[in-house]
Amino acid sequence: MSDVVTGEAVVVEVRVAQLPSRAAALLIDMTVQVLMLLGISLLVGSLGLLSDPALTTMVYLVLTVLVIVGYPVVFETLTRGRSLGKLALGLRVVSDDGGPERFRQALFRGLAGVLEFWMLSGAPALISSLISERGKRLGDVFSGTIVISERAPRQYGPPLDMPPQLASWAATLELSRLPEQVAATARQYLMRWHDLAPAVQHGMGVRIATEMSAFVSPPAPPGVPPFAYLTAVLAERRRREQARLAQRTGAPRPAQQWPGHASPQPYAPPGSGERPYAPPGAAPEPYGRPAYRPSQPRIPLPPPAGPSYPAPPPRTRPVEQAPGPTPGGFVPPA
Repeated sequence: MSDVVTGEAVVVEVRVAQLPSRAAALLIDMTVQVLMLLGISLLVGSLGLLSDPALTTMVYLVLTVLVIVGYPVVFETLTRGRSLGKLALGLRVVSDDGGPERFRQALFRGLAGVLEFWMLSGAPALISSLISERGKRLGDVFSGTIVISERAPRQYGPPLDMPPQLASWAATLELSRLPEQVAATARQYLMRWHDLAPAVQHGMGVRIATEMSAFVSPPAPPGVPPFAYLTAVLAERRRREQARLAQRTGAPRPAQQWPGHASPQPYAPPGSGERPYAPPGAAPEPYGRPAYRPSQPRIPLPPPAGPSYPAPPPRTRPVEQAPGPTPGGFVPPA
């Protein structure tokens, strides 16, 4: 995932196309272009028997340029950033601000593709895609475009249910800084929770929960196990996303299916597993509030070496006398 800032200063998350899918789309496009070039060669060869050789060569060069450069430019302009290969794999070329690809950008990408793919066998494109954080080739870098994937993201199993004990706390969470990568890691951990050993369940859960607590506030209540903390954060995040989507589309908002008060019931493990949760030690501290736990008992340190001085005399405070009567006969309170 990558953040794209639109012209209205709105941050939008897009799924950047991976190198294997882009290579497969390029292979499809180049196969189509090679077949078109073979057809042109047969057509021009048959016409060369009846016309001037110079005219035949000129026609062949013009048609070759149209196939190599015009094919991606025309397709990406008419289909708003998709060639045949990208259409087959669900890819699209967009501007860096998330807008549709313009003709100028498509033309520059097509001209750069002649150098990258047809003259240098794709070596510059491969090196640039590996170096770039967004997988851009040279044509994307200089034209200000990015290739994104429009296919639906992979589902991560059934939705997580909010632990009733943490519903009221989760309603106060600040989740705007939570990265998608951290949320995806926590979701995968919860989906595999029942397949892990108890020690791995706790250790990995504490590590992921501690990483998530750096982006989520306020901290969890004391004694919350890692899987319950992660489940509550992800469930509340999903509920808010559904509410925003319903508000945007005008659909009725989803009802909150969990109570808003804490419950003394023990935390249920994620999913529908049978194994109860058994923490390997004491209940963990609230994530985001590290507690000091010495591994060894403290040993008193010896006094520092040096000259000894006599202890100062204790400070004594004179005993205050009770106030006496004033000349007017008024006795102040004790």
